[in-house]
Amino acid sequence: MESLVKRFLHYVSFDTQSDELTNMTPSTPGQMFFAKELEKELHHIGLTDISLDDNGYLMATLPANCEKELPTIGFIAHLDTSPDCSGRKVSPRIVEKYDGSDIVLCAEENVVLRPDEFPELLHYTGQDLIVTDGKTLLGADDKAGVAEIVSAMEHLISHPEIKHGKIRIAFTPDEEIGQGADHFDVKRFDADWAYTMDGGEVGELEYENFNAAVARITFKGRNVHPGYAKHKMINSLRVAVQYAIMLPRWETPEHTEGYEGFYHLISCEGSVEETTLSYIIRDHDRDRFERRKKEFEHLVRKINKEFPDCASLDIKDQYYNMREKIEPVMHIVDLAEEAMKNVGVTPIVVPVRGGTDGARLSFEGLPCPNIFAGGLNFHGRYEFIPIPSMVKARDVIVEIARLTAEK
Repeated sequence: MESLVKRFLHYVSFDTQSDELTNMTPSTPGQMFFAKELEKELHHIGLTDISLDDNGYLMATLPANCEKELPTIGFIAHLDTSPDCSGRKVSPRIVEKYDGSDIVLCAEENVVLRPDEFPELLHYTGQDLIVTDGKTLLGADDKAGVAEIVSAMEHLISHPEIKHGKIRIAFTPDEEIGQGADHFDVKRFDADWAYTMDGGEVGELEYENFNAAVARITFKGRNVHPGYAKHKMINSLRVAVQYAIMLPRWETPEHTEGYEGFYHLISCEGSVEETTLSYIIRDHDRDRFERRKKEFEHLVRKINKEFPDCASLDIKDQYYNMREKIEPVMHIVDLAEEAMKNVGVTPIVVPVRGGTDGARLSFEGLPCPNIFAGGLNFHGRYEFIPIPSMVKARDVIVEIARLTAEK
C-alpha cells in the first residue's frame, strides 16, 4: 500500500492538463514529460517491449510466466487531467481515519468538503483519504489508474508464483478532451481485450456508455438601427433563444439520470448579426439517439420556415455505446466481476453517463470495459480518493491476470 500511495502522490505532481485548443497530440507538453518519466519507471520495474511514440502513447509488456497458450489482456489509463480545474502545483494531503466530519481543504478561501453536500464521504468513514488543498483538482482521474496498473505489474513481477499470460499496458494522452483514442494503435497494442482503469467509486464496472454527438447551430441575423428596425431587423440572439426553448426542458443533464438521455447546451456566442449555440447530445439507446439528432434537424427547419435561411446545423457523431461490441464477449465482464468478488469488492455494474476511451477502442476491435480507479468528485477541488479503494483496484488487476491463466 505504501508504494502505491507514494507512486500516486508522485504522479499528481506532474501538470498534465489537456487543452483542446492547441491542435497538437499530446495537447500539452506536460503529458509528454510525464510519459517520459513513466517510461523510465517501466524499465526500472522490469517490463519489456516499452515504446513511447511521438503522440505520447506509452505501451509496455509483462511477458507470460506460464507455458500454456493464453489470451493477451490489456490495461489502459490516461495521462492527462481535466482542463476544467487547475492541475498545476497539486498539493495533496492524507486525512487519516476519516471521522465523518467536515474536511477543511482551504481555510483562507473557505473551501470545505462537507458530507452534507457530498454524502458519499460517509461511505468511507474510518478510511484514509487523499484530498486536495482546495486550490486545484487532485488528478485521481486518471493518475490513480496509472498508479494502480504500474503497481499491479510490479506486484506480479515480484510474485512469480501468480501465473499469468502476456499482459499489455498503455497510457494515453488527451482523454479528457475526447481525443485519447485518436492515435491509439490497436494493432500494435496486440491484445485480445483490455480494461480501462478509469471509473469512479470502488466496485464500478461499466460496459455501457452514451452514444454521443456534438451539434452547432448558427443563426444569421440582420442588424438595423433599433430606432428604425420594425419589420427589418432579425436579431439572431432572440432567434437562438427561441430555438433553445423549443427543446424539452426536462431532457437536460440536471434533470436526468441512469439510462435517460439529454440535450446539453454547452455554449452560446453571438450578437444581433450572428449567434452560435453548441450542444452535446447523449443517449444510451441508439434509436433514441438517432431521434434526438432528427429533432435538431426538425427544429432547424421550423426556424427557417419563420426566418428563411436563418439557421444552419452542423452535427457530428463522437462515439457510440460500446455495449453492442461487449455483449458478444461478455466473458470479459464476467471475469472482472469474479475478480472483484474474489478480492472482497461488490461489483456495481452501471452505465457510464459519459464516454471512455474504451468505447472507441471497442469499435476499433479492442473490447474494453471500464473498471473503477477509486476516485470521487472528479474535475474539481473537491476531488478525493480513499486509499483502500486504490489498493482494491490494484488487486482486481492482479486477480484478472490470475483468473485469465486459471480459466
